[in-house]
Amino acid sequence: MASMNLHRVYIPSHARNNQYILAEFKPEDSFYRYFDNLGACYDRVARQLFALCDEFELHNVHLIANDKLPVVRFHEEPYTMQTEKQMLFFYNPRYHEAHKSYFDETWKARKIRILFLATGEELRAQAANFHARVRKVLAELKSVLPESNIQFRLRDHQHLTYDLFAKAKGNKESYGYKLRALYPRYQARGCVLPENHSEMTYVTFSIPVTRAIKMHFNTLASDGDYGQFYNQIADTFLGSCAGRNLDLCAMVADGKLPIVRSSKFDKSDSNRELQKLSFDVTSAEKQVSVIFNEKKLAEMMHFVVVAKTTDKHDMGYGKFMNNVEATIRDVAAKLPIVPEKQDINVRFYQHISYDY
Repeated sequence: MASMNLHRVYIPSHARNNQYILAEFKPEDSFYRYFDNLGACYDRVARQLFALCDEFELHNVHLIANDKLPVVRFHEEPYTMQTEKQMLFFYNPRYHEAHKSYFDETWKARKIRILFLATGEELRAQAANFHARVRKVLAELKSVLPESNIQFRLRDHQHLTYDLFAKAKGNKESYGYKLRALYPRYQARGCVLPENHSEMTYVTFSIPVTRAIKMHFNTLASDGDYGQFYNQIADTFLGSCAGRNLDLCAMVADGKLPIVRSSKFDKSDSNRELQKLSFDVTSAEKQVSVIFNEKKLAEMMHFVVVAKTTDKHDMGYGKFMNNVEATIRDVAAKLPIVPEKQDINVRFYQHISYDY
């Protein structure tokens, strides 16, 4: 029983589940030539897509043809925001539905993206069914588009989000998760995925640089020289990770949002808004990144811990997650954070991708 408990992580029962699938393809010039203009192209793809989504009961789907990266977050009110590089979608999967398209009739998209947002209750239990219905829509869409050789890159994202300090706020009820890997979960539910796929599991958490933190570290953080402050936080984080054999990790505190990718497909890169972090989960080497601007105090410090292939057990990722939680508590213990009043939101991500 003790061994079994090592592979379970106890997460607050009111933790939020979320799932979305991003399917994208790169249209060639020959694809665009089938249409009178770009607007007609995007309109036709959207009409055919949404008709198929109605047929297969997919109720929150978005066509994106502006080359901006979709970012999905929970919110009680549905709304969409655009920045120069991102499309931010806020929604509550229990209630919100929409079929919308986003494009500029003068912009020839390098990628046409389709964002499928899971809706309803019990998202984790219904994840394989949702994935299977998305595949059916994409297969049908291929058959009605003017070019039959279109290949989608399909990325399934799932995550659990919860406050690490939920118990301190009186939320005592929790549920023991084994956090099984996506591939065997889907296989067991009859959703057969290709053997040639990429899978990543990782955790993110963020800590705002509050007034209390600024005062606590005032001797290390003078205007225009925050390097000592960032390095002390990084040393605590990386030291705790090393002590628990968490070898793939990063701290980002330069005002950019970290995006995690497999190094087999993407190189680490950045733009004005996003910091792409690429990891090889099969490597035995440590892969550590600490990114900050010592001349600027960030509003938020972001942290990422990625599971290695050796962290994947038949029982699941529960042991990995317990180690990550212990690391987060180590970092929080060094900061003036009041658990009864402040949240540290932890996001456990599972991601699988393949060509379809």
